[in-house]
Amino acid sequence: MRTITSIRITSVLVAALLLSGCAQQQLVKADKAYERMAYADATLGYEKVMQRSDERSVALRLADSYRALNKTDKAAQWYAYADRMNPLNGAEALAYGRTLQSLGRIAGAADLFQRVIAESPEDAVVRELGLAIADRDAFFEDTTLFTITPLNISGVTSAFSAIPYGNRIMFAGEREADASKANPWNGASFLDLYTASGGVDGNRVAEAVPGEVNGRFHDGPAVITSDGRTMYFTRSDYYKFRLNKDDASTSHLMLYRAERQADGSWGQLHSFAYNGMDFSAGHAALSKDGQVLYYISDMPGGMGGTDIYACERTEEGWGYPRNLGPTINTSANEMFPTVSGDTLFFSSNGHRSLGGLDIFHTTQVDGEWSKPVNMNYPINSTFDDFSLALLPGGRSGYLSSNRTGSDRIHSFQAHDPTLILAASFVDEETGRPMTDVEVRMLRPTEPEPLQLFTEEDGSIEIPLSVDGLYRLQGSKDGVFTESRDVSTVGQRTSRTYTEEFRMKRVVMDKPILIENIYYDYDRWDIRPDAAIELDKVARLFMDNPNLSFELGSHTDSRATDLYNLVLSDARAQSAVDYLIRKGVDPNRLTYKGYGERKLVNRCTDGVECTEDEHQANRRTEFKVTRIRVAPEVSEQR
Repeated sequence: MRTITSIRITSVLVAALLLSGCAQQQLVKADKAYERMAYADATLGYEKVMQRSDERSVALRLADSYRALNKTDKAAQWYAYADRMNPLNGAEALAYGRTLQSLGRIAGAADLFQRVIAESPEDAVVRELGLAIADRDAFFEDTTLFTITPLNISGVTSAFSAIPYGNRIMFAGEREADASKANPWNGASFLDLYTASGGVDGNRVAEAVPGEVNGRFHDGPAVITSDGRTMYFTRSDYYKFRLNKDDASTSHLMLYRAERQADGSWGQLHSFAYNGMDFSAGHAALSKDGQVLYYISDMPGGMGGTDIYACERTEEGWGYPRNLGPTINTSANEMFPTVSGDTLFFSSNGHRSLGGLDIFHTTQVDGEWSKPVNMNYPINSTFDDFSLALLPGGRSGYLSSNRTGSDRIHSFQAHDPTLILAASFVDEETGRPMTDVEVRMLRPTEPEPLQLFTEEDGSIEIPLSVDGLYRLQGSKDGVFTESRDVSTVGQRTSRTYTEEFRMKRVVMDKPILIENIYYDYDRWDIRPDAAIELDKVARLFMDNPNLSFELGSHTDSRATDLYNLVLSDARAQSAVDYLIRKGVDPNRLTYKGYGERKLVNRCTDGVECTEDEHQANRRTEFKVTRIRVAPEVSEQR
């Protein structure tokens, strides 16, 4: 009996040891795949390990591997698994947060970013991620500005970084590959450069770029000089069939130059002068005149991650690379620069973004780069968006994104923002809508004004154009004509401009208070705050050329009656002089000082009042003194 029991116990122990040894073998194999960035193989190995064990470190590597393969759902599952075992922090929490952000799980991402910020409050990138979550609606401020359409390209499984190439496009792409020739990262082919043109049905067929540019390992993306004769492209550091690696067994990317041959192929390859054995260089872009080469690198001395650098052309070749500085570069990754005119486009996951890499633009002014502007949705998504290239005219182009699951080229078309002027006209006395107001819209570029009448609710709506200057004028018998200026200059998102006209009825000799026209004690000069209101009065007077006006000025009760009459007269004249300088016809203006005879409150002589109460009496009013009726035109018979 004891013998049978011993045999059973021994069998269980042997089985456990065999399973443990098998799991350990799988782990070693998966770790090796992970270290050489063969993430497709690593996920298979780690999945098998996790079926037999419960190791947090393995779950994290499995999550990292799925994230590298853009399988964010699975990455999130394994990050969550590891987080339940022991809360993630630092880089692991940041990676989990970015993954949730890509999946649109904003609350979870926000919690993780706050966790990292609490640990590293000085980390600018994490702070920007937190702010992006808090102000997420800003990315969707206007979703009508672009139409995004994915391109159908047969012959490749993924494609990105398209540039115009005659009537075709050139891009970097992957295709299906035999296991012996596959990229261990994801099991597809290594990148090659392709061209494609549009077919009748909108489908494009990828054709490999001929010549020496496509080799055994990665080749692409590329940029071509304006004369079409020289190409700068990114490729793996390799010789024939062998990747070159540094002391840490890492193979880096390098920039190469190729020349277009007479038969249309590309050859005569030359290595970029500032390539390195222990850092990468790639993603070239050229200024319009070809005198500045932009590219990315993680060379020592940068801001962190990959930075954008610039080299200026000299007689000897390209000058030494200059980092574009902290306005553009962050401690995360800035990548895929492109240039259109004076504008630099690039992608970053270090600036405030919707998720993953977002596309930004910046302009150099007096040698300094402006603060990068996020191009918002739909140009950007919660996934990686990069390599924006404008076509001539600047209204359309290409961008790359993995928002559909894999890297894919999308075309985009820009649209003008929708700009609307919505104005309402109400009776100032009753507050009721004023119907049948004649509304005229004047624009300097148009010879004739647009003319229409308000609806029953006293409103009108008028579409506006981009970068327009408009003057809106409303008039009706028995009320003051009023006008407002509206400018759409610089408005790049859709907007409704609202204007409310509170129409005043014209009543002879009825004083109308000019709001906020006050004077300092014992002074008659026009204060800056008063000038703002007098500018409005000048506009009103010029809008009503058939009316004449008196400006009356009043003082408080301090000082003698005579002194106050003189002072108020000076104040009224000062206001009239200001209006004349603004263009009002002096023949339509008179002025009068009333001194302290028409106080608006209790502050008469001998009554103690506050300075604010006294100031209420130091005011200016206007009233209509004459209405000129236009002569009737007799009908000729």
